[in-house]
Amino acid sequence: MLQADVRSVRAAGGDVAVLAEASADRETVRARTGTQVPWDAQFRTASTSKTFTAALVLRLVADGRLSLDDTVEKWLPDVVSGNGNDGTKITVRDLLQQTSGLFDYVQDPEVARAAIEDFEGHRYDTTPATQWVATATRHRPLFVPDHAHPRWAYSNTNYVLAGMITEKAGGAGWREQVESRIIAPLGLRHTFVPGVDPFLPGPHAQVYLRTPDGGRLDVTEHSLQHTADSGVVSTTADLNTFFRALVTGRLLPKDQLAEMQRTVARTGATDDLAEWPEGGYGLGLRWNPLSCGGGYWHHEGDGFGSYTRTGVTPDGRRAVAVSVTSSGSRPDLVALNKATRKLVDHALCGTGH
Repeated sequence: MLQADVRSVRAAGGDVAVLAEASADRETVRARTGTQVPWDAQFRTASTSKTFTAALVLRLVADGRLSLDDTVEKWLPDVVSGNGNDGTKITVRDLLQQTSGLFDYVQDPEVARAAIEDFEGHRYDTTPATQWVATATRHRPLFVPDHAHPRWAYSNTNYVLAGMITEKAGGAGWREQVESRIIAPLGLRHTFVPGVDPFLPGPHAQVYLRTPDGGRLDVTEHSLQHTADSGVVSTTADLNTFFRALVTGRLLPKDQLAEMQRTVARTGATDDLAEWPEGGYGLGLRWNPLSCGGGYWHHEGDGFGSYTRTGVTPDGRRAVAVSVTSSGSRPDLVALNKATRKLVDHALCGTGH
């Protein structure tokens, strides 16, 4: 069944390669679409990195180094200001659960145009986190946080700021803390944070995207995803280990895990609801229902031809991770997500082995 579901994901994604790994207790099953993607391929997890960042923040909360109710202004004075942006009204919780209302820097017209029309000219950019925040705050916020009635809007800016706060509260760089406090303790031997290093040193698939003139560009090497919203590289096996450890309390005390799993409704999020029609959003975690009852925790990642999908049952007994690599055109994410949700559902309901 897993192999059949992988083929369905490929059919939905178009010109892509697919690798999936499902774990149930101590049993593991893998499937792929061909040898162009190695069994132990490393890939850029893109926004799945947000779960790592949220877990780091909550470890600092558990240590008493910061509070979810702290304001952005407390940790980053004057960084979020101007054009209606106000860091005194945004809490750390708002950042992690996407209820800050801050503009998503990725949607800035100049940023989007550079990534799509001139990837080659920008692939080795090392833009600091502070500059991405400055790009976001040139725009008015979508809304001002209302903690009594939270509004929701996905924004990468939130996690760039969360990473900056971990550096102030933790006394070390975001990258160093993720590696020392999450990756190393869990023994994730093939997971790392490359920073601005553009290379993937381990086995990996080549990633290609179409250029505006219809050509095909190898985008495997780049430095663009190096901040706390997108900077983790991993494998399907390591992601399954990470998510199982997270939900079973190996990373966080009970109170912090409960905070992470308290979800809010995704109000007014038209594009997001098209791609993920069901479920709420916690602190760096999504919740989705299962056809066999209950649901699962996960976080997706989409970036420069590399797409990550995950899922883990609340008891941690079953987990699945999927890596989709573009060989040309960008996939239709609504269709791709529908196919990957079916794969995850089969794997976590026990019908995918």
